[in-house]
Amino acid sequence: MDLILPLLILSIPVACVSWTVTHEELFREFHEYCVSRTEKDKSWLSRKFFYLFTCEYCFSHYVTIALLFITHFTLYFNDWRGYVLSFFSVVFIANIYMSLFGKIRIDIKRERKTIEKIEQGL
Repeated sequence: MDLILPLLILSIPVACVSWTVTHEELFREFHEYCVSRTEKDKSWLSRKFFYLFTCEYCFSHYVTIALLFITHFTLYFNDWRGYVLSFFSVVFIANIYMSLFGKIRIDIKRERKTIEKIEQGL
């Protein structure tokens, strides 16, 4: 239990940063640029590099690497094995958070559209 709470907490900033960079309006121009590079570049390596900025799952791996470098968070082992376990665990939990957030956003948009239709009908 001592390791679960830090795992759940450390996954929050990973999810937040990954979602913000890949989906939110703040980074729209950067996102569009990366999408165009993934579609038009001839180099396979270049296309894959720019793709990681368009996919929240892919990007969460790199954010997790940065977070683990900063925090030195490990699970169960204090050596490289602990970093490997924490890497995959943080990515897994962060992606659960992002999936839930995406579902909630869809539900909110659906409710807003329903409310707009009701208001227009009145």
